[in-house]
Amino acid sequence: MDAIADLPNSAVALAVNQITKDKNKVLLASGAGTDALTGAQCTPNTVQWTYDTYELGHAAARAVMERGGKSWYFITADYAFGHDLQNQASDEVTKDGGKVVGSAAHPIGASDFSSFLLQAQSSGAQVIALANAGADESNTLKQAVEFDLTKNHTMIGLVFGLQNVSALGLPAAQGLMTVQAWYWDLNDNTRAFAKRYQARMSNHSMPNDMHAGMYSVVLHYLKAIDKVGSAADGKKVVDAMKAIPVDDAVYGKGSIRADGRGLHPVYLTQVKTPGESKGDWDYFKILATIPADQAFRPLAEGKCSFVQASR
Repeated sequence: MDAIADLPNSAVALAVNQITKDKNKVLLASGAGTDALTGAQCTPNTVQWTYDTYELGHAAARAVMERGGKSWYFITADYAFGHDLQNQASDEVTKDGGKVVGSAAHPIGASDFSSFLLQAQSSGAQVIALANAGADESNTLKQAVEFDLTKNHTMIGLVFGLQNVSALGLPAAQGLMTVQAWYWDLNDNTRAFAKRYQARMSNHSMPNDMHAGMYSVVLHYLKAIDKVGSAADGKKVVDAMKAIPVDDAVYGKGSIRADGRGLHPVYLTQVKTPGESKGDWDYFKILATIPADQAFRPLAEGKCSFVQASR
């Protein structure tokens, strides 16, 4: 094989990242969130397209701070990914003049979040940020609704997407803010792609940002092979991916930086109320567009070894 695509588990992606370098193959990451792929563990054979933990934390915090959310409380999954999300968002909050008034770490698979939510409520924070995911995040939100926290606090999910709303339902998820790299209802091109995708799905689901990101980065990989003439030399193909401007009907225009980081706008979104939604999968409204240079970590801060060595 010449390339491996997606790898939604960050630990697995980091292991495969080294193998693809050693074998001179290509890793195309869409679901893997660790920013180490373009930082401390970067390689010239890897492209990370959709999102990363730096972008999730920093872009979300900056966008919410600009809307007046100055004091934050974090409810965080007690493992590396959760703490990384909290740290990234906290860095941005303090840098922009806000304050982190507290945090609570919970074990994975917890069922009772009442004590954490009551601590967040008593902290006086304007923003309650959820640095967890999956069932933990869903259970946190359900219980936050029961405590009426969503009426008096800005709730933000640092990892929250289309399928989360489908699983929770609009009544429980309404009002939650999150940052996404892509949304199916952005424009005519994204809607057309989403309809083609939906028609192929047995459950008739719409694509999320990672699904669309996988399509976009694989398409760009194929364009690079066409330019190079062969897929045999992985580093040469990735170099071509960086040299060719990204331009497709799904993600639009963008680029791939020297460290392998894909650059494109991301969006601050908010879950609609049941009254605002016009039908199935009409879940988000766009509050703000965040340019790529404000969303992703600056190249110099990533400390990517092969980029630094080339300077």
